[in-house]
Amino acid sequence: MKENFFRSMTWMHTWVGLLVCWLLYLIFYAGTLSFFRDEMTLWNQPALHNVQAPEQRVAQQRSQIISGINYLQNAAPESTLWGIYLPTERKPQLNYAYEKPRPEGKRFGGWQDHNINPQTGDEIAQTRDTRGGNFFYRLHFDLHYIDVRTARWIVCFASLFMLVALISGVVIHKRIFKDMFSFRANKGSRSWLDGHNVSSVLALPFHLMITYTGLITLIFMLFPYPAMTAYEDGVRGLFNDVLPTNVRSKSSPESAPLAGIEGILDQVYTNWPNADLTQISIRDPNKASATITVRASTGTQVRDQTPTLLFNGVDGSLIAKSATELSNTEAFYDSMTALHTGRLANPLLRWLYFLCGIAGCVMIASGCIMWAKRIRERMKKQQTASFALKLVEGLNLATLMGLPLATCAFFIANRLLPINAVERADKEILAFFLTWLAVALFALFKRATAQWLQLAWLNAAACIAVVLINALTTDGNIISYLLNGQWALFSFDFLCIIFAGLFVIQAKKIRTRAQPKAQQQSSRRAAKTNLQEQS
Repeated sequence: MKENFFRSMTWMHTWVGLLVCWLLYLIFYAGTLSFFRDEMTLWNQPALHNVQAPEQRVAQQRSQIISGINYLQNAAPESTLWGIYLPTERKPQLNYAYEKPRPEGKRFGGWQDHNINPQTGDEIAQTRDTRGGNFFYRLHFDLHYIDVRTARWIVCFASLFMLVALISGVVIHKRIFKDMFSFRANKGSRSWLDGHNVSSVLALPFHLMITYTGLITLIFMLFPYPAMTAYEDGVRGLFNDVLPTNVRSKSSPESAPLAGIEGILDQVYTNWPNADLTQISIRDPNKASATITVRASTGTQVRDQTPTLLFNGVDGSLIAKSATELSNTEAFYDSMTALHTGRLANPLLRWLYFLCGIAGCVMIASGCIMWAKRIRERMKKQQTASFALKLVEGLNLATLMGLPLATCAFFIANRLLPINAVERADKEILAFFLTWLAVALFALFKRATAQWLQLAWLNAAACIAVVLINALTTDGNIISYLLNGQWALFSFDFLCIIFAGLFVIQAKKIRTRAQPKAQQQSSRRAAKTNLQEQS
Protein backbone atom coordinates (compact mmCIF):
# COMPACT_ATOMS: atom_id res chain seq x y z
CA MET A 1 0.00 0.00 0.00
CA LYS A 2 2.79 2.40 0.99
CA GLU A 3 4.78 1.52 -2.13
CA ASN A 4 1.75 2.13 -4.35
CA PHE A 5 1.15 5.50 -2.70
CA PHE A 6 4.71 6.71 -3.35
CA ARG A 7 4.57 5.37 -6.89
CA SER A 8 1.35 7.29 -7.61
CA MET A 9 2.82 10.45 -6.04
CA THR A 10 5.90 10.08 -8.24
CA TRP A 11 3.71 9.63 -11.32
CA MET A 12 1.67 12.71 -10.36
CA HIS A 13 4.79 14.81 -9.68
CA THR A 14 6.30 13.86 -13.04
CA TRP A 15 3.31 14.48 -15.25
CA VAL A 16 1.80 17.46 -13.44
CA GLY A 17 5.19 19.16 -13.67
CA LEU A 18 5.95 18.16 -17.25
CA LEU A 19 2.61 19.22 -18.76
CA VAL A 20 3.07 22.90 -17.84
CA CYS A 21 6.81 23.18 -17.13
CA TRP A 22 7.55 25.49 -20.09
CA LEU A 23 4.73 27.86 -19.19
CA LEU A 24 5.82 27.76 -15.55
CA TYR A 25 9.37 28.56 -16.62
CA LEU A 26 8.13 31.65 -18.46
CA ILE A 27 6.06 32.71 -15.42
CA PHE A 28 8.97 32.19 -13.02
CA TYR A 29 11.47 33.79 -15.39
CA ALA A 30 9.42 36.94 -15.99
CA GLY A 31 8.40 37.11 -12.31
CA THR A 32 12.02 36.87 -11.18
CA LEU A 33 13.05 39.75 -13.44
CA SER A 34 10.05 41.74 -12.17
CA PHE A 35 11.57 42.06 -8.70
CA PHE A 36 13.88 44.64 -10.32
CA ARG A 37 11.39 46.12 -12.76
CA ASP A 38 12.02 49.72 -11.63
CA GLU A 39 15.76 49.27 -12.07
CA MET A 40 15.30 47.78 -15.55
CA THR A 41 13.01 50.66 -16.51
CA LEU A 42 15.67 53.10 -15.31
CA TRP A 43 18.35 51.31 -17.39
CA ASN A 44 16.05 51.61 -20.43
CA GLN A 45 15.92 55.39 -19.96
CA PRO A 46 19.49 56.76 -20.44
CA ALA A 47 18.20 60.32 -20.13
CA LEU A 48 17.35 59.56 -16.48
CA HIS A 49 20.65 57.94 -15.53
CA ASN A 50 22.12 61.07 -13.95
CA VAL A 51 18.90 62.15 -12.24
CA GLN A 52 18.94 61.82 -8.47
CA ALA A 53 16.14 62.17 -5.97
CA PRO A 54 16.73 65.18 -3.66
CA GLU A 55 18.10 64.52 -0.18
CA GLN A 56 15.05 66.15 1.42
CA ARG A 57 12.72 64.22 -0.86
CA VAL A 58 9.68 64.10 1.42
CA ALA A 59 10.01 67.72 2.47
CA GLN A 60 9.81 68.88 -1.18
CA GLN A 61 6.71 66.89 -2.10
CA ARG A 62 4.24 69.66 -1.34
CA SER A 63 5.87 72.16 -3.68
CA GLN A 64 6.28 69.49 -6.38
CA ILE A 65 2.55 68.68 -6.27
CA ILE A 66 1.55 72.35 -6.50
CA SER A 67 3.93 72.85 -9.44
CA GLY A 68 2.52 69.72 -11.08
CA ILE A 69 -1.08 70.94 -10.88
CA ASN A 70 -0.09 74.26 -12.45
CA TYR A 71 1.87 72.44 -15.17
CA LEU A 72 -1.03 70.14 -16.06
CA GLN A 73 -3.55 73.00 -16.04
CA ASN A 74 -1.51 74.68 -18.77
CA ALA A 75 -0.50 71.54 -20.69
CA ALA A 76 -3.73 69.52 -20.73
CA PRO A 77 -6.78 71.32 -19.31
CA GLU A 78 -9.15 69.15 -21.41
CA SER A 79 -7.63 65.78 -20.47
CA THR A 80 -9.80 63.33 -18.52
CA LEU A 81 -7.01 62.09 -16.25
CA TRP A 82 -3.94 63.66 -14.69
CA GLY A 83 -1.17 62.01 -12.75
CA ILE A 84 1.66 63.32 -10.61
CA TYR A 85 4.27 60.69 -9.70
CA LEU A 86 6.71 61.81 -7.05
CA PRO A 87 10.37 60.76 -6.86
CA THR A 88 11.22 57.66 -4.84
CA GLU A 89 14.44 55.86 -4.02
CA ARG A 90 13.97 53.54 -7.02
CA LYS A 91 12.36 56.10 -9.36
CA PRO A 92 14.39 59.32 -9.01
CA GLN A 93 12.50 61.43 -11.58
CA LEU A 94 9.40 63.58 -11.00
CA ASN A 95 6.72 62.73 -13.54
CA TYR A 96 3.72 64.79 -14.69
CA ALA A 97 1.43 62.77 -16.96
CA TYR A 98 -1.97 63.09 -18.58
CA GLU A 99 -4.19 60.90 -20.70
CA LYS A 100 -4.10 61.63 -24.42
CA PRO A 101 -7.36 61.84 -26.44
CA ARG A 102 -8.99 58.43 -26.75
CA PRO A 103 -9.28 56.92 -30.25
CA GLU A 104 -12.69 55.59 -31.23
CA GLY A 105 -13.49 52.23 -29.69
CA LYS A 106 -10.72 52.45 -27.05
CA ARG A 107 -11.20 52.93 -23.33
CA PHE A 108 -7.79 54.55 -22.81
CA GLY A 109 -5.81 56.89 -25.02
CA GLY A 110 -2.39 56.28 -23.50
CA TRP A 111 -0.21 58.49 -21.33
CA GLN A 112 1.73 61.59 -22.30
CA ASP A 113 4.63 61.71 -19.84
CA HIS A 114 6.75 64.69 -18.88
CA ASN A 115 9.76 63.74 -16.76
CA ILE A 116 11.15 66.49 -14.55
CA ASN A 117 14.52 66.66 -12.83
CA PRO A 118 13.44 67.10 -9.18
CA GLN A 119 16.64 68.94 -8.25
CA THR A 120 16.53 71.56 -11.01
CA GLY A 121 12.84 71.61 -11.98
CA ASP A 122 13.77 71.34 -15.68
CA GLU A 123 12.02 68.96 -18.04
CA ILE A 124 14.25 66.07 -19.13
CA ALA A 125 14.61 65.90 -22.90
CA GLN A 126 14.89 62.80 -25.10
CA THR A 127 13.27 60.32 -22.74
CA ARG A 128 12.50 57.27 -24.82
CA ASP A 129 9.18 55.44 -24.95
CA THR A 130 9.71 52.04 -23.32
CA ARG A 131 7.90 49.54 -21.11
CA GLY A 132 11.14 48.54 -19.40
CA GLY A 133 10.68 46.17 -16.48
CA ASN A 134 6.93 46.65 -16.57
CA PHE A 135 6.85 44.49 -19.71
CA PHE A 136 8.19 41.50 -17.76
CA TYR A 137 5.89 42.27 -14.84
CA ARG A 138 2.81 42.14 -17.08
CA LEU A 139 4.16 39.16 -19.05
CA HIS A 140 4.41 37.29 -15.75
CA PHE A 141 0.61 37.05 -15.42
CA ASP A 142 -0.93 38.55 -18.60
CA LEU A 143 1.27 36.63 -21.11
CA HIS A 144 1.00 39.52 -23.60
CA TYR A 145 -0.87 39.14 -26.94
CA ILE A 146 -3.53 37.06 -25.12
CA ASP A 147 -6.82 38.34 -23.74
CA VAL A 148 -6.10 39.39 -20.14
CA ARG A 149 -8.83 37.31 -18.53
CA THR A 150 -7.95 34.21 -20.57
CA ALA A 151 -4.25 34.65 -19.75
CA ARG A 152 -4.96 34.88 -16.03
CA TRP A 153 -7.06 31.72 -16.14
CA ILE A 154 -4.14 29.95 -17.84
CA VAL A 155 -1.72 31.26 -15.20
CA CYS A 156 -4.12 30.17 -12.44
CA PHE A 157 -4.24 26.58 -13.68
CA ALA A 158 -0.48 26.50 -14.20
CA SER A 159 -0.02 27.74 -10.61
CA LEU A 160 -2.37 25.03 -9.32
CA PHE A 161 -0.29 22.43 -11.18
CA MET A 162 2.85 23.95 -9.66
CA LEU A 163 1.42 23.72 -6.14
CA VAL A 164 0.48 20.06 -6.69
CA ALA A 165 3.96 19.36 -8.08
CA LEU A 166 5.61 20.99 -5.04
CA ILE A 167 3.50 19.11 -2.50
CA SER A 168 3.91 15.75 -4.28
CA GLY A 169 7.63 16.48 -4.60
CA VAL A 170 7.93 16.91 -0.82
CA VAL A 171 6.03 13.65 -0.30
CA ILE A 172 8.27 11.56 -2.58
CA HIS A 173 11.52 12.97 -1.18
CA LYS A 174 12.27 10.50 1.59
CA ARG A 175 15.71 12.08 2.13
CA ILE A 176 14.76 15.71 1.66
CA PHE A 177 17.49 17.16 3.91
CA LYS A 178 20.18 14.88 2.51
CA ASP A 179 19.17 15.93 -1.02
CA MET A 180 19.93 19.53 -0.06
CA PHE A 181 23.66 18.70 0.02
CA SER A 182 23.91 15.96 -2.62
CA PHE A 183 25.19 16.67 -6.10
CA ARG A 184 26.98 14.10 -8.28
CA ALA A 185 28.57 15.66 -11.36
CA ASN A 186 28.94 13.98 -14.76
CA LYS A 187 26.41 11.25 -13.99
CA GLY A 188 23.92 11.86 -16.79
CA SER A 189 20.31 12.08 -15.67
CA ARG A 190 21.43 11.44 -12.07
CA SER A 191 23.24 14.80 -12.09
CA TRP A 192 20.14 16.53 -13.44
CA LEU A 193 18.07 14.89 -10.67
CA ASP A 194 20.54 16.14 -8.05
CA GLY A 195 20.41 19.65 -9.52
CA HIS A 196 16.62 19.47 -9.51
CA ASN A 197 16.60 18.35 -5.86
CA VAL A 198 19.12 20.94 -4.64
CA SER A 199 17.37 23.88 -6.34
CA SER A 200 14.00 22.62 -5.08
CA VAL A 201 14.91 22.00 -1.45
CA LEU A 202 17.18 25.01 -0.87
CA ALA A 203 14.45 27.49 -1.87
CA LEU A 204 11.43 25.31 -0.99
CA PRO A 205 9.87 27.86 1.43
CA PHE A 206 10.09 30.51 -1.29
CA HIS A 207 8.64 28.18 -3.95
CA LEU A 208 5.68 27.31 -1.73
CA MET A 209 5.15 30.93 -0.69
CA ILE A 210 5.35 32.44 -4.17
CA THR A 211 3.07 29.77 -5.69
CA TYR A 212 0.44 29.91 -2.95
CA THR A 213 0.39 33.72 -2.75
CA GLY A 214 0.20 33.89 -6.55
CA LEU A 215 -3.02 31.89 -6.37
CA ILE A 216 -4.30 34.12 -3.56
CA THR A 217 -3.83 37.25 -5.71
CA LEU A 218 -6.26 35.74 -8.26
CA ILE A 219 -8.52 34.01 -5.75
CA PHE A 220 -11.59 36.09 -6.62
CA MET A 221 -11.34 34.96 -10.21
CA LEU A 222 -11.14 31.32 -9.15
CA PHE A 223 -13.85 31.58 -6.48
CA PRO A 224 -16.14 34.57 -7.19
CA TYR A 225 -19.26 32.88 -5.81
CA PRO A 226 -19.25 34.22 -2.22
CA ALA A 227 -18.98 37.78 -3.56
CA MET A 228 -21.64 37.08 -6.20
CA THR A 229 -23.96 35.83 -3.44
CA ALA A 230 -23.43 38.77 -1.10
CA TYR A 231 -23.26 41.66 -3.62
CA GLU A 232 -25.37 42.58 -6.62
CA ASP A 233 -22.24 43.64 -8.55
CA GLY A 234 -20.35 40.51 -7.52
CA VAL A 235 -16.60 40.92 -7.04
CA ARG A 236 -16.71 44.59 -8.08
CA GLY A 237 -19.30 45.26 -5.37
CA LEU A 238 -17.10 43.53 -2.81
CA PHE A 239 -14.07 45.65 -3.68
CA ASN A 240 -16.16 48.84 -3.74
CA ASP A 241 -17.27 48.00 -0.20
CA VAL A 242 -13.84 47.04 1.10
CA LEU A 243 -11.96 49.77 -0.83
CA PRO A 244 -14.23 52.84 -0.92
CA THR A 245 -11.36 54.98 -2.25
CA ASN A 246 -11.52 53.02 -5.54
CA VAL A 247 -15.18 53.83 -6.21
CA ARG A 248 -15.57 55.90 -9.40
CA SER A 249 -18.36 58.39 -9.91
CA LYS A 250 -19.94 58.90 -13.34
CA SER A 251 -18.25 61.52 -15.47
CA SER A 252 -20.10 64.81 -15.89
CA PRO A 253 -19.81 67.12 -18.93
CA GLU A 254 -20.52 70.15 -16.72
CA SER A 255 -17.49 72.39 -16.16
CA ALA A 256 -16.38 73.37 -12.65
CA PRO A 257 -13.15 74.88 -11.29
CA LEU A 258 -10.74 72.51 -9.59
CA ALA A 259 -10.44 72.86 -5.82
CA GLY A 260 -7.29 74.51 -4.47
CA ILE A 261 -4.65 71.84 -4.04
CA GLU A 262 -3.12 73.55 -1.00
CA GLY A 263 -6.29 73.07 1.04
CA ILE A 264 -6.39 69.41 0.06
CA LEU A 265 -2.74 68.94 1.01
CA ASP A 266 -3.47 70.51 4.41
CA GLN A 267 -6.05 67.77 4.98
CA VAL A 268 -3.59 65.11 3.75
CA TYR A 269 -0.91 66.14 6.21
CA THR A 270 -3.49 66.42 9.00
CA ASN A 271 -4.40 62.77 8.43
CA TRP A 272 -0.81 61.67 7.72
CA PRO A 273 1.65 64.06 9.43
CA ASN A 274 4.75 62.18 8.25
CA ALA A 275 3.42 60.88 4.95
CA ASP A 276 5.74 59.83 2.13
CA LEU A 277 3.44 60.54 -0.82
CA THR A 278 3.93 58.64 -4.07
CA GLN A 279 1.11 59.60 -6.43
CA ILE A 280 -1.67 62.15 -7.03
CA SER A 281 -4.38 61.21 -9.55
CA ILE A 282 -7.05 63.64 -10.73
CA ARG A 283 -9.97 62.20 -12.67
CA ASP A 284 -12.15 64.54 -14.75
CA PRO A 285 -10.19 67.70 -13.86
CA ASN A 286 -12.12 70.96 -14.34
CA LYS A 287 -15.41 69.03 -14.37
CA ALA A 288 -18.22 68.78 -11.81
CA SER A 289 -17.36 65.08 -11.32
CA ALA A 290 -13.68 65.71 -10.55
CA THR A 291 -12.03 63.55 -7.87
CA ILE A 292 -8.52 63.73 -6.45
CA THR A 293 -6.79 60.59 -5.15
CA VAL A 294 -3.71 60.84 -2.96
CA ARG A 295 -1.58 57.76 -2.28
CA ALA A 296 1.28 57.25 0.18
CA SER A 297 4.07 54.69 0.40
CA THR A 298 3.64 51.56 2.54
CA GLY A 299 7.39 51.49 3.18
CA THR A 300 8.54 48.11 4.47
CA GLN A 301 5.13 47.15 5.89
CA VAL A 302 3.75 43.77 4.82
CA ARG A 303 0.90 45.53 3.06
CA ASP A 304 0.05 45.79 -0.61
CA GLN A 305 -2.85 48.27 -0.65
CA THR A 306 -1.36 51.75 -0.39
CA PRO A 307 -2.84 54.23 2.13
CA THR A 308 -5.26 56.32 0.06
CA LEU A 309 -7.38 59.46 0.46
CA LEU A 310 -10.17 60.33 -2.00
CA PHE A 311 -11.30 63.97 -2.26
CA ASN A 312 -14.06 65.78 -4.10
CA GLY A 313 -12.22 67.72 -6.81
CA VAL A 314 -14.61 70.69 -6.72
CA ASP A 315 -15.15 71.53 -3.04
CA GLY A 316 -12.09 69.71 -1.67
CA SER A 317 -14.05 67.64 0.86
CA LEU A 318 -12.80 64.22 1.93
CA ILE A 319 -14.98 61.49 0.36
CA ALA A 320 -13.25 58.33 1.59
CA LYS A 321 -10.03 57.06 3.11
CA SER A 322 -8.42 53.64 3.32
CA ALA A 323 -8.77 51.77 6.59
CA THR A 324 -5.96 52.21 9.07
CA GLU A 325 -6.74 48.85 10.68
CA LEU A 326 -7.72 45.87 8.57
CA SER A 327 -9.92 42.97 9.57
CA ASN A 328 -8.25 39.57 9.91
CA THR A 329 -9.48 38.50 6.47
CA GLU A 330 -8.39 41.75 4.81
CA ALA A 331 -5.01 41.61 6.55
CA PHE A 332 -4.45 38.01 5.40
CA TYR A 333 -5.33 38.72 1.77
CA ASP A 334 -3.35 41.96 1.67
CA SER A 335 -0.26 40.47 3.31
CA MET A 336 -0.30 37.49 0.94
CA THR A 337 -0.41 39.87 -2.03
CA ALA A 338 2.42 41.95 -0.53
CA LEU A 339 4.59 38.86 -0.03
CA HIS A 340 4.05 37.82 -3.65
CA THR A 341 4.85 41.18 -5.23
CA GLY A 342 7.83 41.86 -2.97
CA ARG A 343 7.25 45.62 -3.03
CA LEU A 344 7.96 45.68 0.71
CA ALA A 345 11.49 44.38 0.18
CA ASN A 346 14.59 46.39 0.98
CA PRO A 347 17.54 45.91 -1.44
CA LEU A 348 18.97 42.90 0.42
CA LEU A 349 15.61 41.13 0.63
CA ARG A 350 14.91 41.93 -3.04
CA TRP A 351 18.18 40.22 -4.01
CA LEU A 352 17.10 37.21 -1.94
CA TYR A 353 13.78 37.14 -3.81
CA PHE A 354 15.73 37.31 -7.08
CA LEU A 355 18.12 34.46 -6.18
CA CYS A 356 15.24 32.27 -5.01
CA GLY A 357 13.45 33.04 -8.28
CA ILE A 358 16.53 31.87 -10.20
CA ALA A 359 16.51 28.69 -8.09
CA GLY A 360 12.89 28.21 -9.19
CA CYS A 361 13.91 28.56 -12.84
CA VAL A 362 16.72 26.01 -12.31
CA MET A 363 14.26 23.65 -10.62
CA ILE A 364 11.81 23.77 -13.52
CA ALA A 365 14.51 23.64 -16.23
CA SER A 366 16.34 20.68 -14.66
CA GLY A 367 13.05 18.81 -14.28
CA CYS A 368 12.05 19.03 -17.94
CA ILE A 369 15.60 18.28 -19.16
CA MET A 370 15.87 15.30 -16.79
CA TRP A 371 12.69 13.74 -18.24
CA ALA A 372 14.09 13.86 -21.76
CA LYS A 373 17.52 12.60 -20.62
CA ARG A 374 16.00 9.58 -18.88
CA ILE A 375 13.96 8.63 -21.93
CA ARG A 376 17.07 8.95 -24.13
CA GLU A 377 19.13 6.76 -21.78
CA ARG A 378 16.46 4.02 -21.78
CA MET A 379 16.23 3.92 -25.57
CA LYS A 380 17.96 1.14 -27.50
CA LYS A 381 20.75 2.10 -29.89
CA GLN A 382 18.72 1.62 -33.07
CA GLN A 383 15.45 2.91 -31.60
CA THR A 384 13.94 6.04 -33.15
CA ALA A 385 12.85 8.87 -30.85
CA SER A 386 9.09 9.28 -30.44
CA PHE A 387 7.20 12.42 -31.39
CA ALA A 388 6.61 13.20 -27.70
CA LEU A 389 10.34 13.06 -26.93
CA LYS A 390 11.17 15.26 -29.93
CA LEU A 391 8.49 17.74 -28.83
CA VAL A 392 9.83 17.90 -25.27
CA GLU A 393 13.42 18.35 -26.47
CA GLY A 394 12.35 21.07 -28.89
CA LEU A 395 10.36 22.92 -26.24
CA ASN A 396 13.28 22.62 -23.82
CA LEU A 397 15.68 24.20 -26.30
CA ALA A 398 13.21 26.89 -27.43
CA THR A 399 12.21 27.92 -23.89
CA LEU A 400 15.37 27.52 -21.85
CA MET A 401 17.73 29.02 -24.42
CA GLY A 402 15.26 31.20 -26.30
CA LEU A 403 14.02 33.33 -23.40
CA PRO A 404 17.47 34.65 -22.35
CA LEU A 405 18.30 35.47 -25.97
CA ALA A 406 14.94 37.21 -26.45
CA THR A 407 15.55 39.25 -23.28
CA CYS A 408 18.91 40.42 -24.61
CA ALA A 409 17.22 41.34 -27.91
CA PHE A 410 14.68 43.41 -25.95
CA PHE A 411 17.41 45.47 -24.26
CA ILE A 412 19.53 45.76 -27.42
CA ALA A 413 16.47 47.04 -29.31
CA ASN A 414 16.02 49.64 -26.59
CA ARG A 415 19.43 51.07 -27.43
CA LEU A 416 19.35 50.71 -31.23
CA LEU A 417 15.82 51.82 -32.13
CA PRO A 418 15.51 55.55 -32.97
CA ILE A 419 14.37 57.58 -29.96
CA ASN A 420 11.44 59.11 -31.86
CA ALA A 421 10.30 55.87 -33.53
CA VAL A 422 6.52 55.45 -33.75
CA GLU A 423 5.19 52.94 -31.16
CA ARG A 424 8.73 52.46 -29.99
CA ALA A 425 7.84 50.51 -26.83
CA ASP A 426 5.82 47.99 -28.87
CA LYS A 427 8.76 47.50 -31.24
CA GLU A 428 11.04 46.61 -28.33
CA ILE A 429 8.51 43.96 -27.29
CA LEU A 430 8.23 42.78 -30.89
CA ALA A 431 12.02 42.27 -30.95
CA PHE A 432 11.65 40.05 -27.87
CA PHE A 433 8.97 37.82 -29.39
CA LEU A 434 10.52 37.66 -32.87
CA THR A 435 13.82 36.49 -31.38
CA TRP A 436 12.04 33.89 -29.28
CA LEU A 437 10.08 32.75 -32.35
CA ALA A 438 13.30 32.41 -34.35
CA VAL A 439 14.81 30.15 -31.67
CA ALA A 440 11.57 28.12 -31.50
CA LEU A 441 11.63 27.56 -35.29
CA PHE A 442 15.30 26.63 -35.05
CA ALA A 443 14.49 24.09 -32.31
CA LEU A 444 11.60 22.69 -34.36
CA PHE A 445 14.02 21.29 -36.94
CA LYS A 446 17.22 20.76 -34.95
CA ARG A 447 17.52 20.20 -31.21
CA ALA A 448 20.65 18.06 -30.75
CA THR A 449 23.72 18.81 -28.64
CA ALA A 450 25.20 20.97 -31.41
CA GLN A 451 22.21 23.32 -31.24
CA TRP A 452 22.51 23.68 -27.45
CA LEU A 453 26.18 24.53 -27.95
CA GLN A 454 25.45 27.11 -30.64
CA LEU A 455 22.75 28.83 -28.59
CA ALA A 456 24.93 28.83 -25.48
CA TRP A 457 27.64 30.75 -27.38
CA LEU A 458 25.01 33.02 -28.94
CA ASN A 459 23.50 33.82 -25.53
CA ALA A 460 26.96 34.59 -24.12
CA ALA A 461 27.64 36.94 -27.03
CA ALA A 462 24.22 38.59 -26.64
CA CYS A 463 24.76 39.26 -22.91
CA ILE A 464 28.12 40.90 -23.65
CA ALA A 465 26.55 42.81 -26.55
CA VAL A 466 24.01 44.39 -24.18
CA VAL A 467 26.86 45.83 -22.08
CA LEU A 468 28.96 46.93 -25.08
CA ILE A 469 26.08 48.51 -27.02
CA ASN A 470 25.03 50.39 -23.89
CA ALA A 471 28.57 51.77 -23.51
CA LEU A 472 28.72 52.78 -27.19
CA THR A 473 25.30 54.43 -27.41
CA THR A 474 25.12 56.25 -24.05
CA ASP A 475 27.37 58.38 -21.89
CA GLY A 476 27.74 55.67 -19.25
CA ASN A 477 29.37 52.25 -18.90
CA ILE A 478 29.92 49.70 -16.18
CA ILE A 479 33.11 51.42 -14.97
CA SER A 480 31.51 54.86 -14.69
CA TYR A 481 28.49 53.35 -12.92
CA LEU A 482 30.82 51.82 -10.34
CA LEU A 483 32.84 55.00 -9.84
CA ASN A 484 29.71 57.18 -9.56
CA GLY A 485 27.91 54.83 -7.19
CA GLN A 486 25.05 54.17 -9.64
CA TRP A 487 24.42 50.75 -8.16
CA ALA A 488 21.23 49.90 -10.05
CA LEU A 489 22.88 50.50 -13.43
CA PHE A 490 26.13 48.82 -12.37
CA SER A 491 24.23 45.74 -11.13
CA PHE A 492 22.39 45.44 -14.45
CA ASP A 493 25.58 45.43 -16.53
CA PHE A 494 27.41 43.24 -14.00
CA LEU A 495 24.62 40.63 -14.09
CA CYS A 496 24.82 40.59 -17.90
CA ILE A 497 28.55 39.81 -17.64
CA ILE A 498 27.92 37.10 -15.02
CA PHE A 499 25.28 35.42 -17.19
CA ALA A 500 27.60 35.67 -20.19
CA GLY A 501 30.20 33.80 -18.15
CA LEU A 502 27.65 31.15 -17.15
CA PHE A 503 26.72 30.60 -20.78
CA VAL A 504 30.43 30.24 -21.67
CA ILE A 505 30.78 27.62 -18.91
CA GLN A 506 27.69 25.86 -20.25
CA ALA A 507 29.13 25.87 -23.79
CA LYS A 508 32.43 24.39 -22.61
CA LYS A 509 30.64 21.70 -20.59
CA ILE A 510 28.50 20.75 -23.59
CA ARG A 511 31.55 20.61 -25.86
CA THR A 512 33.55 18.51 -23.36
CA ARG A 513 30.74 15.97 -23.03
CA ALA A 514 30.09 15.89 -26.76
CA GLN A 515 33.71 15.03 -27.70
CA PRO A 516 33.75 11.45 -26.28
CA LYS A 517 30.42 10.70 -27.99
CA ALA A 518 31.73 12.05 -31.29
CA GLN A 519 34.91 9.91 -30.93
CA GLN A 520 32.82 6.81 -30.18
CA GLN A 521 30.65 7.43 -33.22
CA SER A 522 33.68 7.94 -35.48
CA SER A 523 35.27 4.75 -34.10
CA ARG A 524 32.08 2.82 -34.84
CA ARG A 525 31.95 4.19 -38.38
CA ALA A 526 35.61 3.30 -38.93
CA ALA A 527 35.10 -0.24 -37.61
CA LYS A 528 32.04 -0.69 -39.79
CA THR A 529 34.00 0.50 -42.84
CA ASN A 530 36.86 -1.95 -42.09
CA LEU A 531 34.42 -4.85 -41.81
CA GLN A 532 32.85 -3.94 -45.13
CA GLU A 533 36.27 -3.74 -46.81
CA GLN A 534 37.36 -7.11 -45.39
CA SER A 535 34.18 -8.75 -46.57
